[in-house]
Amino acid sequence: GELSNCIIGQSALVERLLIALLADGHLLVEGAPGLAKTTAIKELAARIEGDFHRVQFTPDLLPADLTGTEIYRPQQASFEFQQGPIFHNLLLADEVNRAPAKVQSALLEAMGERQVTVGRTTYVLPKLFLVMATQNPIEQEGTYPLPEAQL
Repeated sequence: GELSNCIIGQSALVERLLIALLADGHLLVEGAPGLAKTTAIKELAARIEGDFHRVQFTPDLLPADLTGTEIYRPQQASFEFQQGPIFHNLLLADEVNRAPAKVQSALLEAMGERQVTVGRTTYVLPKLFLVMATQNPIEQEGTYPLPEAQL
């Protein structure tokens, strides 16, 4: 349909993205750069009026970079939770296998339980929540194998 017209030559990716969305699931895509993965999920977000965010996974990424963190507000003498990118409807987790296990674990909690825990508080994610994770082929340098539960 309309989405396939925007992403020429990637009908299988578009189909799997729509299946993941309709099945309330997530998608793991392995492949080289330049396969319109970012374009596909951005276009999908625009068509369903959802918000989209892309996170580049790197070896120095921390769970808080994904989930958010407590920020101290001296005026109120209290902490306030600042949501991270995981709270968007559609999240592109780019090169997910470059992040350390703690970050992958935070992503896995969000994907499996549709919530994140920061400190002692658990926050529910949006009802519409889809992660499209991309990974480089395992033989590439600087990658961490994904846990079985993430595959």
